[in-house]
Amino acid sequence: MSKPLILVIEDEYPVQDIVEDALTEGGFETDILSSAEEALTLFKSGSKNYKALVTDVSLKGRLSGWEVARQIREKDPAFPVVYMTGAAADDWASQGVPNSILLQKPFAPAQLVTAASQLLNSASQNQSMAPPSASEAK
Repeated sequence: MSKPLILVIEDEYPVQDIVEDALTEGGFETDILSSAEEALTLFKSGSKNYKALVTDVSLKGRLSGWEVARQIREKDPAFPVVYMTGAAADDWASQGVPNSILLQKPFAPAQLVTAASQLLNSASQNQSMAPPSASEAK
């Protein structure tokens, strides 16, 4: 069985290394990009079967991590999302997508693996059940 592929958007190289090591050791494959625009293009192309998004909230370029997650959710409403942030945690309630997890930097690498695993497990369970109604709150 192949490992779940996670799309990671992080523009700080030291953090990229930490995230990649944690997820790889946790049994995932990663595609790490530093640009939200590049990541969205890759996701929308459908050329790879991504299972989850791990994104920094504050990114260089036009788009934030919040915006990337919203655009991905437009294409796949149940897509698992983990946000990472140093300063924007207070915006999660208003900016984050439902059923996402936010990790406040600095976080332990194990927390990232746990968050990704939790979301992937709940996503696979939800696929066998009826889809939630649009009226459900966060």
